[in-house]
Amino acid sequence: MAITKKRKAALSKVDKNKVYSLKEASSLVKEVNTTKFDSSVDLHVRLGVDPKKADQSIRGTVSLPHGTGKTKRVLVLCTPDKEADARASGADYVGLDEFITKIEGGWVDVDVIVATPSVMPKIGKLGKILGPRNLMPNPKTGTVTNDVAAAVNEVKGGKIAFKVDKAGIIHASIGRVSFTPEKLVENSQELINAIVRAKPATAKGTYLKSVFLASSMSPGIAIDTKAFIAAH
Repeated sequence: MAITKKRKAALSKVDKNKVYSLKEASSLVKEVNTTKFDSSVDLHVRLGVDPKKADQSIRGTVSLPHGTGKTKRVLVLCTPDKEADARASGADYVGLDEFITKIEGGWVDVDVIVATPSVMPKIGKLGKILGPRNLMPNPKTGTVTNDVAAAVNEVKGGKIAFKVDKAGIIHASIGRVSFTPEKLVENSQELINAIVRAKPATAKGTYLKSVFLASSMSPGIAIDTKAFIAAH
């Protein structure tokens, strides 16, 4: 595939042999963005863990101070007595059996699913569909709870879940190209600090192997990890 002039110019601005400070990277990622839309800005964090080991399968949640810039679509699966709370808190979809049927039919047009503990036995069969998309409700991420209103408010307010993939990398959106560099820095710091706090005792060697910041279709910018390691 031919590289466009725009992309070539963007690539030339990023020194592949340099590790940038988070502040430098957050300004540069805005400069090298080549899309006409308000691209997502993502962090890609490679960890020195073995995801095959249960105690090193890193996952967690963090509330980004400035949100992700994307309005999350939330489905609440619950019993009728919780439906009013879910709707009042801003859930986009609320119900149970009809949505289980829709999901079995391939519908997954949501970003987060919150469920009450009592309905989890019914939802278990959806694991094959929801699991690979990171949509399965989980107590560890606060998406299995009786307080559905609080869970929806947290998601709408900027709470995100992160999880290491099979290659040992965490991919997470921390904002949009339209964000100021300061907002990108603060959101990135919050996520990386949460990942560092989640370091398992059994992880040996270098934990933060590499951190890259990139917008949709832009070159990745390597970030100096020393500052984060020193802070913990």
